[in-house]
Amino acid sequence: MNKIVVAPDSFKGSLSASEAVDLCRNAISEVFPAAEIVGLPLADGGEGTVEVLRNSFGGNIIELEVEGPLGENIVARYLLSSDCRDAVMEMAQAAGLCLLLPDKRNPLLTSTYGVGEMILDAIGRGCRKIFMGIGGSATNDCGMGMLRALGFRFLDKNGNELLGRGKDLECVDKIDSQYVDPKIKDVEFVVACDVDNPLVGERGASFVFAPQKGADHDTVLRLENGMRNFAGVVKNELGKDVAEMPGAGAAGGLGAAFAAFLGARLQSGIDMVLDAVGFDKKIKGADLILTGEGSVDRQSLMGKVLSGVLKRAKNQNIPVVAVSGQVKDSEELNRAGFAAVFPIESGSVSLETAMSKSYASANLVRTIRQILNLLKNIR
Repeated sequence: MNKIVVAPDSFKGSLSASEAVDLCRNAISEVFPAAEIVGLPLADGGEGTVEVLRNSFGGNIIELEVEGPLGENIVARYLLSSDCRDAVMEMAQAAGLCLLLPDKRNPLLTSTYGVGEMILDAIGRGCRKIFMGIGGSATNDCGMGMLRALGFRFLDKNGNELLGRGKDLECVDKIDSQYVDPKIKDVEFVVACDVDNPLVGERGASFVFAPQKGADHDTVLRLENGMRNFAGVVKNELGKDVAEMPGAGAAGGLGAAFAAFLGARLQSGIDMVLDAVGFDKKIKGADLILTGEGSVDRQSLMGKVLSGVLKRAKNQNIPVVAVSGQVKDSEELNRAGFAAVFPIESGSVSLETAMSKSYASANLVRTIRQILNLLKNIR
């Protein structure tokens, strides 16, 4: 083989995308020492996006103290370009599910306020374009917390200001925009969204995503009613109909907030990253693309890294092989176009052992080496 592209997502809990690329590169060099190896660590707009784009473009990591999803003080990180004009952020840094232990998850109480604080910090440094990944949220507040940090005020029927948590959605009656930072209107927002769910309904934010954030049945119904109320107020006051907008339900309604209040462009997270790293150009002439992530199944075909890689590879007739710690629905993945899908697990071990960095690294290298040995011997 003359050219092999390595383009994985992270193996969450075990290996970053960059670490996976380096391990695969070493394995490829053993079997095909003369091959050109193109390493492209990837992410889909969620966890790892900042790291991936920093590897491609450089820039500086900014750390600041913000409010976490339950109002606690945490340190969030984002990427600021060297000229301070562009920023890459992950909302999960300030309001992610990963920040809360399972017994603390409650979408009635969580807020995206810290996301707004990150945005204000970047704008204060001169930033005029923000790429925001909105995967992995712990919130279901329709972005009210974020908007409140930016200066928007949400009032109940008595004129009292609401804090912008999930439980406040049902109380919103008026929107006051007079205190919004005027610099906001000069900022372009590009939002990486890997789902097309609307804000309300059976496929909406509350019914589909709130249960994984700690909501029981009654809480889901309360949040759904609140979101319908919020969407009605937004339509009446801003003239924006977000209830059925594709992607509006992402991150507990944060997609709707970005679109209606900040004029954001919602797009596929993986497409945003692939375009940013120049994927189509870099894979030209490749004999093979190796991709992977921690767990692969039919959901990997729904706007995730593997689906984006496969779609772009098909356009250039390049075969794609995926590897993963766990593989399900392999026949469906084959029908979608993957040449092959391989689990890297070598035997029955505890989850803790399987996800340890040393164990996952050894299994990944072994699997890649075996795949390439096969290809080398049947050429």
